[in-house]
Amino acid sequence: MAFSLIPKEQHFFTDFTALAGQIRQSAHVLRDMLSVSPPAMDKVATIKDLEHQCDKSTRGIIDKLNRTFVTPLDREDIHTLAITLDDVIDAIDASAAVIKLYKIADVRPGARRLAEIIVESTDLIADAAARLEKRTGVLELAARVNQLEHEADRVHQDAIVDLFDTERDPIAVIKWKEILDLLEAATDRCEDVANLVEGIVVKHG
Repeated sequence: MAFSLIPKEQHFFTDFTALAGQIRQSAHVLRDMLSVSPPAMDKVATIKDLEHQCDKSTRGIIDKLNRTFVTPLDREDIHTLAITLDDVIDAIDASAAVIKLYKIADVRPGARRLAEIIVESTDLIADAAARLEKRTGVLELAARVNQLEHEADRVHQDAIVDLFDTERDPIAVIKWKEILDLLEAATDRCEDVANLVEGIVVKHG
């Protein structure tokens, strides 16, 4: 029987799939939260719980990386992917928290569309994470996330223009500008993940 004293771990792909699934779930909760007016503020606690779960999952991946000698991907790529995935849910959590903090009563259409784009992007990221080990179809999924981020830029810009054109309360303008910026930032973080997995696939073939 073959025996090795060198710690070797092949379950990082499973860990990434689980982490991406938690992020996807948080995005769906955010969309549900913003689908009604006033927003479903009880969803904020659910998102926070998922954010804590993701923090735990991310620490687990990094701890495992520190205990593993032979890894299926470059060590730097594993570490960076774990952190970058966690950044997505941090942005989602920040968006939800600010909406509750500011006691938003009516959800603007641009915010709803950005939440939908976040859902679409995290769905694609979860699919890409599940395919990462075999590398099949990942590049196409990453390209679609990039397209969605470009759409999010346009939605964000249009939403800001509409905000300044239609909102007469300067305090409301300040609040909504921050919320829209945070939602758009979540799509940026999704694009960061897409670019990273694309680079991993290109590097490892």
